Amino acid sequence: SEEKTFEPEGEVKRKVVLYDFGAKHNIGRELVKRGCEVTVVPAYTKAERIKELAPDGIMLSNGPGDPAENVEIIEELKKLSEMKIPTFGICLGHQLLALAHGAMTHKLKYGHRGANQPVKDLTTGRVYISSQNHGYEVLRDTLPEGAEETFINVNDGTCEGITYHDMPAFTVQFHPEACAGPKDTEELFGRFIQMMRDYKEKEGASCR
Repeated sequence: SEEKTFEPEGEVKRKVVLYDFGAKHNIGRELVKRGCEVTVVPAYTKAERIKELAPDGIMLSNGPGDPAENVEIIEELKKLSEMKIPTFGICLGHQLLALAHGAMTHKLKYGHRGANQPVKDLTTGRVYISSQNHGYEVLRDTLPEGAEETFINVNDGTCEGITYHDMPAFTVQFHPEACAGPKDTEELFGRFIQMMRDYKEKEGASCR
């Protein structure tokens, strides 16, 4: 596949690179409708190319299979992590960024499937109903320093979200872009937009 760019109808507020590991189209739509110009890049795109595109943020998409087998992609994500570009990962993207930080993944006995998986936000205590379709989990005991578990699965206690403190990034195991629903976690796209805005302002302040 090749690079493709999608423009919002109005003014471009942010430029986002969407890594396509098997991305659902609705991820791009959710970003475009929030004023983002979205450049979709193939899964094996090098970190150097992402740097050339100079995005305000990076979106790591969902996708199939055993996350640990994506050795080349994980190496590029290690390089991108050092560039400190605001990053939001979903499902496989969540797992790959964790692996790039040295964490480990494990195959679940029973995968999480369907549109009624309860997840708890450990920051607020709120429970959301989420859509999920995955067979692997990030092992919380292997998370490095600077990676904080922020969501858990209410049914089995597995890790459902991570916030990173060594870079502007957060990831979730579930699908906030689920088309048809549930819509509970759509606000995470708003959080990503805010993170890009905050980072830009902080960078601007440090350049003065």
